[in-house]
Amino acid sequence: MMKTKLFNLMLICLAAFTVSCEKQNTPEALQIQKPYTYSDQYYANLRAYKKTDHQVFYGWFAAYAHKEGVTAEYKKSASWGEHFAGLPDSLDFCSLWMGIPSLKQNDSLTTYNPIAYREMREAMEKKGIKMLVPTIVSVENHGFEKSDEGLKKYAKYLTDMVFDNDLDGLDLDWEPTSGSYLNTAANFGKLVEYCGAIVGPKSNSGKYFVVDYYTHTLPNTIEPYIDYLVNQAYTQGTTSSSAAFLQLRYNLVSSWCPPHKFIVTENFGDWYENGGSPFTEADGNILNKFGLQMYSLEGMARWNPTQGKKAGFGAFYFDRDYNNGVPYGFVRRSIQVANPAIR
Repeated sequence: MMKTKLFNLMLICLAAFTVSCEKQNTPEALQIQKPYTYSDQYYANLRAYKKTDHQVFYGWFAAYAHKEGVTAEYKKSASWGEHFAGLPDSLDFCSLWMGIPSLKQNDSLTTYNPIAYREMREAMEKKGIKMLVPTIVSVENHGFEKSDEGLKKYAKYLTDMVFDNDLDGLDLDWEPTSGSYLNTAANFGKLVEYCGAIVGPKSNSGKYFVVDYYTHTLPNTIEPYIDYLVNQAYTQGTTSSSAAFLQLRYNLVSSWCPPHKFIVTENFGDWYENGGSPFTEADGNILNKFGLQMYSLEGMARWNPTQGKKAGFGAFYFDRDYNNGVPYGFVRRSIQVANPAIR
């Protein structure tokens, strides 16, 4: 009798264990967190803000993920840090350093990427983010002849990329690697003039025209043709930055470039972890409002040349700030410092 009771008890326990295992192994639908959605009025207000007089944020974006149509597994990312959809709403100008996403297959000037393309168009249309075509200028690398006629053809080639892809403007990057012909200020000035007849403030095209540079001595003839002059005021060859350094950079062009066209930028390729390098203001202050070390992106946001209010500030590879704990935390905070919200 006792054995029978024990046997029955064992059967009951086994049945309960089996049911428990079946319950544990039954797949259940995961509740995936969806991105917060904003109202149409929010986006209308955002686009209206972008049209006001404020300090713009200018960034080179090089992190959009490949999804459809490509085999690069290492770039198939679910992180919003590698999507146009994850860009900060308050971003003004996005220079497409990774290339132009498009719906065109086998196009040598763009990258077939339907997901990135759709996200980019939405960022333009809903958030008012201006997408620019960047290029390190060189007639030699693009097969154009070294002459005025070659420069005119090159200018059309560059500006066609803006119009053919319905983007917002052109970013000419004048680098030490720009080739022997365009390394001279006179020839670069001609290229700016020829491009400026097609895009920029003198063209009446509605397209932006930006020149960015590091330490070249720029031709003083280019100002009427450009919307902005972007200086690569990178922390390079040193471990800190300062208002004095930024002032020196502006003084080199102040005789012909008004402050409201001048933008300073940091290199987040090297200095993203803290929001830049340690920064010292003109009065010697090195602390932010929290009493902590100030870093260069915030320092650039706070700085203005002695001659007047600058156009804005920004960062190369600003997308790396996405993974700094709070997504784009340093970028967003610096934009807020430069443009305090009205309470």
